[in-house]
Amino acid sequence: MRAYFFDMDGVLFDSMPNHALAWEEVMRQYDLPFTAYDCYLNEGRTGESVIREAMWKARNRDATPDEIKTIYAEKSALFNTLAQQSGGTPTIPNVAEVLRYIALCGDQIWVVTGSGMRSLIDNLNTVLPPVFQQDRMITAFDVVKGKPDPEPYLKAWERSGLKKEQCFVIENAPLGVCSGKAAGLTVYAVNTGILTREDLLQAGADQVFDSMIELLEFLRR
Repeated sequence: MRAYFFDMDGVLFDSMPNHALAWEEVMRQYDLPFTAYDCYLNEGRTGESVIREAMWKARNRDATPDEIKTIYAEKSALFNTLAQQSGGTPTIPNVAEVLRYIALCGDQIWVVTGSGMRSLIDNLNTVLPPVFQQDRMITAFDVVKGKPDPEPYLKAWERSGLKKEQCFVIENAPLGVCSGKAAGLTVYAVNTGILTREDLLQAGADQVFDSMIELLEFLRR
């Protein structure tokens, strides 16, 4: 038995382009410098953490609870609008094949995400193979500290009931890689966005793949 811990944005859903557009636009409205590349580098953090980090860098102070609530609400609304305008959020190419293969092997499939986007979380079993169980999901609602802290992946590992050497993280972002490695797990990174392989290797990824097909071929060995 093995367990595979999948990040969601950029691993299951090709949602990062719209996330980047939404974050960049809303942050601009609040005079908080934040580029698309910043978004990809910060992927995995909770929305609250992203806003706090941006506020510290721009104004050397913490964001207020009202600022966090307002900025994140506006970002989420814009993300949903962008997704609707493009006909919905597509899945990452060939990730369905990876999920089917792992399910066929009888291994556990988990979602470990810093996201609180219900529009994506609630649609997992609709747009992807129905392999996801509610009790095998760690989201922004389940943790105090998001990625790069190890808490999300440690929670998944503890609940899996398996040894750490039986658990594998599937990530696409440096902070997610750091989180998985800090939890003492093997991390496979699939570079689905605008980052470089070096970004993921420097974060500590054990293997970096350029596509889900490459990952699937590796798992089948």
